[in-house]
Parts: sequence; C-alpha cells; structure tokens
Amino acid sequence: MTLDTLDTPAALIDRSRMLHNIARMQQRMDALGVSFRPHVKTAKCIEVAEAQREAGARGITVSTLKEAEQFFAAGFTDILYAVGIAPSKLPRALALHRAGCDLKLLVDNPDAARAIAACGREHGERFEVWIEVDTDGHRSGIRPEDDTLLEIAHLLHDHGMHIGGVMTHAGSSYELNTFAALVTLAEQERAGCVRAAQHLRDANLPCPGVSVGSTPTALCAQHLEGVTEVRAGVYVFFDLVMHNVGVCETSEIALSVLTTVIGHQTEKGWTIVDAGWMAMSRDRGTAKQDHDYGYGLVCALDGSPLDGYVMIGANQEHGIVALAQPAGEGESKGGVRGVAANDIATRLPIGMKLRIVPNHACATGAQFPEYHALSNDGAITVWSRFHGW
Repeated sequence: MTLDTLDTPAALIDRSRMLHNIARMQQRMDALGVSFRPHVKTAKCIEVAEAQREAGARGITVSTLKEAEQFFAAGFTDILYAVGIAPSKLPRALALHRAGCDLKLLVDNPDAARAIAACGREHGERFEVWIEVDTDGHRSGIRPEDDTLLEIAHLLHDHGMHIGGVMTHAGSSYELNTFAALVTLAEQERAGCVRAAQHLRDANLPCPGVSVGSTPTALCAQHLEGVTEVRAGVYVFFDLVMHNVGVCETSEIALSVLTTVIGHQTEKGWTIVDAGWMAMSRDRGTAKQDHDYGYGLVCALDGSPLDGYVMIGANQEHGIVALAQPAGEGESKGGVRGVAANDIATRLPIGMKLRIVPNHACATGAQFPEYHALSNDGAITVWSRFHGW
C-alpha cells in the first residue's frame, strides 16, 4: 500500500510529525514538573495513545464511556472520564470499576453527586470523583469561590466517595491568537483551579489533585505551581485552528485527508475532489479567525502546501478547491483569481492526489473508521479508530 495506490478519501497520519508533537508536549510538561494525562478523544486510537504513554504520559483522559471501555480493554487502567456523568450511565461506570479500571468520574452539580453517592452506597463501591471548575466561562464547571463546590464535595465525601481533586479546561484559549494572551489565560486557568482546591482544603475537605489543560495553555504556561497534572488532546495532530491560535506551524500538523481530483469547472476556477464534508467534516472553525482556510488547506502529495489553494466549499462527497481570493482583490472573500480559470485543469489534472489539512483534527478524524499511518520511508500501516459513545 502506497499513497499512489491508496483509495480515497483516506485519513493520513504523518507519523514523524505526530511523534514530534508528542515529544514536544511531554518535554514541556517534564520541564514544568507536572504529570501529563493526554486527552485521547482527538485520535481515539490505541497506537497513538501507546506512543503517548511511551513518551512518558501517565493515564489518559476520555470523553465517552466507550473510549474508557475500549482503552481499558487494551490495557489502559488510569482513566479520567472528563465529561459530567449522567446518572443513567452509572451502571457502565460501575462495571468498569468492578472490572479493575481506575475510572475517575466528573461532576459539576449536586444532583449528579447525589446519584454517584447513591449508586456507590447501593453497590458497595467507592467511586473516585473529580469536581469540574469553571475558570474562563467557556462551558461547564463551578466558579472557584462558589459554595456549590463545598456542597458537592460534602455530598461525595460524607457518603464515602473519594474526591480525586478539581479539574478545569480553558477552552476559551481557542479564541486567542497571541502568545501574551495565551500566557495570561494559562495563568488564569492555573490560579483559578488552585483557588478551588484551596477552597475545599480550607473547609477540611480532601483535594489531592489539581488538573488543568488545553493544548494552547499547556504549551504557553510559564509555571504550574499548585498543579498536579495537565491534560491536552489536539496537540498530538494539531490543525489549522491551532495554527491560527499560534501554537504550531502548518508543517507540524500530522493529520490530513488524502483526496483525488475528479473534475473541473474551469469557468469558475474550480477543481472538484472526492473529499466533501463527509470526509473533512462541516467544521469551519477558522472562519472566525484571522485566516479563513475554508474547509482545509490544500497540499501536494508530499504534504507541502500548494500556495494559494484552499478548499472553498464542500458537499457531501464533493470538495471544491480553488485559489483563494486575496484581501482587496475581486468582489468577495472566498472567490478565485480569474487567471486560474484557464489553467486549473493543467495545474490539478484529473486523477491527481492531494492532501487536505483540516480545520479541526477531532472533527475530521471522527469521519473515518481508521487511519493510514505514513512513515518517512513511505510505508503505510492501518490503525483502527473508535466510534460511538
């Protein structure tokens, strides 16, 4: 199997780039003196998680119980389920716990805490539970000084559950694009989670763990005093959103979609490829950023960007590639230069294979049941990917 013979569309992992990204993050965490618990929701792939573990990661973070079940079956035992637990899912969590999985649950409200405590008492099990803290208003969690934090902790601790610690995720880091702003948010994330831990300790409640993390803040934090572990996920592949945030170069993005040219609309300057939104996903995360990459950055078969080309549109199984309209030229953003119309078929002939770098690696990866891992010598290995919840 080679890139020339591989059927398209296909999800490609550049192994050397991936290993570079893994080493970069692990070395940074080691230098900052904290444990690193990678979030495996980006790749959902055993081989990728094994590479992270071999580099020094301790435990994993998951976003679905299916991930927890699959990774536990593959020998990963220290697992943080970093999504608030729904009471209806507690039987699955209980089954994992009884099978020997060191599964950590997450809550940010008293009702879920009561449900965990009731399940634990009923079945004679002591769940480890972490409390989610909101340090940037991004999504879920409790503000560090909110007394609901104490209420939840008492509901767990007083009924025999084990409080593992507090955790937070500075998801608003994806909205930033300067190093100074990322440094500031990383400190806000760290300080807020540490304050939450101290809030519990001041009330004589246990809080051994303090877990923070997002790819941008992990790479930009200047110190992590009071933090015990960091989590990050998309760093393993990176993507165009992360490039626009400013934490990677396009040459470090390890995931791309292999596609084939199947047609042209020369009067429009369009090249049609066989990777539409079913392959790239509908994620248009770069549209809100300074540089809009459409549905993805177009690259040659060797992974080098084709200057000026972008996937400007996507139907279910068709992608539209064109030369992006520079600012100030033509009638609207996202158009094409007329000069490209006459020779588009020559530049990108029928049957030519291209690689499209995605906006959001997690969303694009989710479109495929498997990856094709590409080594520097051109060898390709198939790695399975988990689906479902």
